[in-house]
Amino acid sequence: MMVETMNTPSRRYAALLAAVLLPLGAAPLSAQDVLELPPTLPWSGKSEALVARPGDPWITPAEAAGFKTTPRYAEVRAWLERLDAASPRISLHSFGRTGRGREMLYVRASNGGSPKPVVLIQAGIHSGEIDGKDAGLMLLRDIALRGKADLLDRVDLVFVPIYNIDGHEQMSPWNFVHLRGPAQKGEDANARNIDLNRDYAKVDAPETRAMIGLIRQFDPILYVDCHVSEGFDMQYDITFTYAGWGRYARHRATADWLEQRFGPAAMRALRQAGHTPIVYPSPIDTRVPTKGIRYSPEGPRYSTGYGDFIGMPTVLVENHMLKPYRQRVLGTYVLLEAALRIAASDAERIAAAKAQDRAARPATLLTRWTPAEQPIGWIDQFKGVAFAMAPSPASGRMEQRWLGKPITFRMPIIGQRPTETVRLPRAWWIPPEQAEVIDRLRVHGIAFEAIAAPRTLKLDRVRLVDAKLAQPKEGRVPITAGFVHGQAEETLPAGSVRVSADQPLGLLAAALLEPESQDSFLAWGFFPEMLAPAPNTDAYILAALGDRLLATEPAIKAEFEAKLRADPAFAADGDARLAWLFGRAGPGHPFVLRYPIAREVE
Repeated sequence: MMVETMNTPSRRYAALLAAVLLPLGAAPLSAQDVLELPPTLPWSGKSEALVARPGDPWITPAEAAGFKTTPRYAEVRAWLERLDAASPRISLHSFGRTGRGREMLYVRASNGGSPKPVVLIQAGIHSGEIDGKDAGLMLLRDIALRGKADLLDRVDLVFVPIYNIDGHEQMSPWNFVHLRGPAQKGEDANARNIDLNRDYAKVDAPETRAMIGLIRQFDPILYVDCHVSEGFDMQYDITFTYAGWGRYARHRATADWLEQRFGPAAMRALRQAGHTPIVYPSPIDTRVPTKGIRYSPEGPRYSTGYGDFIGMPTVLVENHMLKPYRQRVLGTYVLLEAALRIAASDAERIAAAKAQDRAARPATLLTRWTPAEQPIGWIDQFKGVAFAMAPSPASGRMEQRWLGKPITFRMPIIGQRPTETVRLPRAWWIPPEQAEVIDRLRVHGIAFEAIAAPRTLKLDRVRLVDAKLAQPKEGRVPITAGFVHGQAEETLPAGSVRVSADQPLGLLAAALLEPESQDSFLAWGFFPEMLAPAPNTDAYILAALGDRLLATEPAIKAEFEAKLRADPAFAADGDARLAWLFGRAGPGHPFVLRYPIAREVE
């Protein structure tokens, strides 16, 4: 009963395993035909009454299949088109195209009349984690035709049934093998292997551009992103959280509403329907659950982090992967219905919280943190599941075998200690040739202005130290580096773009433009020209130039000698030594290790 598969083997490994296990011409197997997942825990709840009876003309495809399978894109679209034709409350819309040209769809559910605040719910950003799609179809049916139209008395629902459509259509029993159903699931990433829930900041995927456009179009009072978890076995079935688990949110007013109003009401609704909810327990170590669960700040690469940075209440749903698909879908239905009711009753509170956050002008940005030495809290009766350790021939070590036996234990909550905070400038200056960055600012709706004539200013410039290329991911080659700041007067050319920090999206601008930020364009590798070597010439010329610099420039000499002491490989490389010195001659080469975005600090 090995459950180390909960750590999600790569798709390459899964494909290889499938090739080994499936004889030529054999019928496809599900992952559960080969992998023995932990025992299920008994469950029944009031939410089971939500399931349509067999033969119902408006039964959803998942209900008709007994929740063993989930419908493909074409079947979802056809079902929604039929619902659109049957109900004036339902309208189906397009809002973009995927990398492979598929039309991205959203449903607007409304009782009509004057425009109402919008609750935006999305499913399938990780398209194997598709509970939200099938729950949303059931909820739309019941709103349109089965007596729940009152949910739309004070809010409209905008529902995206499948965000990552290209990944969704790559269904296989070997995707998301840690999830107990449905039988076949889509992939994590899109057609370019970009994880869309890592792309909100850098906006490389067309799907992300479309979603940010939808967010800007409706400016929802609540944004709900439906996922399914990984991690250890436990008794909880429906879990959810917010940016920074609330405690570490960047904007306080919307975070307080989520923690104080949304969370308690959603928990009550789930418990009343027979589910066992909790704030998402992100494990420190799946193999040793008692090490604790993690609460941590987030950046704007994630849906929750992005919502926090722009002052939009955002909920991350993380259903427990080992619960049966039927149970997870029904719990998601209950949570989504509760979200509509809570947002409707609190619409004015939410609007005030959003306005308060967007009026705030933070002076600093937290950019680095580390786990706190002591727990920041405890869950005294965490509802876990017992396990034993047993030898695995596959791994050659002891692995967990979950026993299906409910237990409770005291669970520590591990928070974070800040280790780096940057003070924000008055503005950032972007040279006109950095069109890729300026384009991203437009997508996000960050305000900026271009100057028509050259302007001379005292600016803070940043130089990279020990820059290194990191492991490629999400369609980019990230850069890690240290940074040295220095101020000087300089004249900026016409067409340079000024991005003021004094704007509602100033904190998002900081996360994208401050070099120390983990989600900055720099960190994601947007400026590879910085790592190109300076122009070179003959060694005897460079040696004479270097000798002159060392004799006449004490600061350069001190920095050079410190680098020689700290880096023996550099000290032994004559060409590297000469190139380093040439890069600091005169004003230095304009590109080498120089961050092209300047900071206006006065």
